[in-house]
Amino acid sequence: GNTIIENAAREPEIIDLADFLNSMGAKISGAGSKIIKVTGVRELKGGIYTPIPDRIEACTFLIAALITNGKITLNGIKYKNISSVCDILKSCGAVITEDNNCIHVNGEKNMSPVNILTGPYPAFPTDVQPQMMALLSTIIGNSKITETVFENRFLHVNELKKMGANINVLNNTAYIKGTESLIGSKVRATD
Repeated sequence: GNTIIENAAREPEIIDLADFLNSMGAKISGAGSKIIKVTGVRELKGGIYTPIPDRIEACTFLIAALITNGKITLNGIKYKNISSVCDILKSCGAVITEDNNCIHVNGEKNMSPVNILTGPYPAFPTDVQPQMMALLSTIIGNSKITETVFENRFLHVNELKKMGANINVLNNTAYIKGTESLIGSKVRATD
């Protein structure tokens, strides 16, 4: 039979899943748009498929390089899949370049504060805002992150405060006053 999924998520992982299933004989169209159409088939066949790199992990590595004033090259990641994060990082002063499905970041530069609004793909991903908050906690100046996807997504704030971060939360917005560095402390990873 036919199935129509309306108001579908548009993340690259959805497209990749559809590509994977189609490579095994499924009939899925519209992945990456608001409407996905699935036509049932009698059976799927085996195959070989390489999934796309995890964009949240890729962003985590980029931010880690910036926090440590380091450099990193990520291979195999498509810039367009993480462009919302890269654009924000560039506005902070990061030097990010791309070539042949590789992304290079140079964190050896003074960074500037920024304001962020999370949202569904292709907007800034909510799953990257804790890492970004850690970075912003080490950038002198005032930044803010407004969370629009999940309620109570700021459980990491108290843990960052244990390390010397200056963060205040009001409703769905975290106000960050950056400091030069954080200190080691015993913390919990909540989500």
